[in-house]
Amino acid sequence: MTSVFETKQNNDVRQLAINPNHWYVVARSDEVINKPVNVILWKQAIALYRDTQGQVHALEDRCPHRQVKLSHGQVVGNELECAYHGWRFNSAGECAAVPYLAANQKLPNCIIRRYPVKEQDGFIWLFPGDVETLHETSLQPMGLPEWEHLNYIATVSVINCQAHYSYLIENLMDMYHGHLHQDLQAWAEANLQDIDEDMNRVDAHYTAQSYYKIDKIWSISQLFFPALRKLHPEPLDVSYVYPHWVSTLGKDFKIYCLLCPVNETQTKAYLIHFTSLNAFWRLHKLPVWFRRFVKDSLFGAAQKLLDGLVIQDVQMIEEEQQAYLQNSQRRNYELNRALVSVQKLMKSQVK
Repeated sequence: MTSVFETKQNNDVRQLAINPNHWYVVARSDEVINKPVNVILWKQAIALYRDTQGQVHALEDRCPHRQVKLSHGQVVGNELECAYHGWRFNSAGECAAVPYLAANQKLPNCIIRRYPVKEQDGFIWLFPGDVETLHETSLQPMGLPEWEHLNYIATVSVINCQAHYSYLIENLMDMYHGHLHQDLQAWAEANLQDIDEDMNRVDAHYTAQSYYKIDKIWSISQLFFPALRKLHPEPLDVSYVYPHWVSTLGKDFKIYCLLCPVNETQTKAYLIHFTSLNAFWRLHKLPVWFRRFVKDSLFGAAQKLLDGLVIQDVQMIEEEQQAYLQNSQRRNYELNRALVSVQKLMKSQVK
C-alpha cells in the first residue's frame, strides 16, 4: 500500500527525484586531469579519473574495504588507488591489487559500481541509470555542437544553488523574470506566444526585445559597454529537453544549462553561453588556425554578464526553496502556462 508520504512525494514537484535513465553532466573536461575528482549526482558519490591513455572513468566513490572515499587516493597506471590501505580498483570496479596480499591469499572479489561515462564537447557526461536501458535505447548525451564550432564564442558559468532542480528549470523557462536583471539585461518585453510539448521536452516560444545585435565587427564590444546596446525585436525560444535546458535569442545567442542535481535541496549546473560570429562571412574565409585563435582568445568574453545573471537568479531560487521549507502548503499564484507544462513533464519522467 502506498503511504501518504509517498503519495505527497509523487505529487509534489519539489520532492521529485530525477529520472536516472538520461545523461547528466558531472564535470568539465579540464576539471579531471591527473587526480581523482569527487562528484555527487542525486545522492550518489562518484569518483572520476583519467587513465594513462587519458580516458575518463567513473566509479562509485567508496572503497569496499573500509568504506572511505576512493577520490582521496591517486591514479596508478590505469587503476584507482585508495589512500587508506592502497587497494587498487580497475575501471570495471574490480579489486585489482592489495599491496600486503599474502602468497596464499586471493584478491577480494568485491566489486563497486561502474558508471557509463562519455567525454564530449568539453564536458563529462554520466549515465546513472539502468545500463540495459541505455543499451536498448541507444540514448546519447544532448551535446553542444557549438562547443567546437569556429563560429561560436563560449562562456561558462557554474551554478551552485541550495534548492531543488525544479526551481532552476522554472526560472530558466520563465522569461518574464527579466525584470530581475535590469542592470544586466539581455532581453526585455518577453511575451509568450506558443508552447510545444511531448513526453521528453517542452518548447516555449516568446517574442522579446533584445539588447544585442552581433552584425558589425565592433558588435562584441556590446558585452562590455552597455551604452552600445539598443533594443530590437527577436524571437526568444526556451526548451526544457529533460533533464537539460537550451535557449536561443535571435540568431546571435544560444545558451545551455546542463544539470547535475545533487539532492532535494541542492543543484549544480553548468551554464554555457555562445555568441555567434555567423554574421561575419569574411571571417569564415580566413585560415582555420586564425579562426581557432580568435575563438580561444575570446573564450569567456561574456563572463561578467553571465556570472552576474547567475548570482541574481540563485538568490531568488534559494529564497523560493526556503519559503517552501518553511511552509510547503502555501500556494503559488502562477500565470505563466509554460511552467505548468514543465512541472507536468518533470512528474511524468519520475514515476
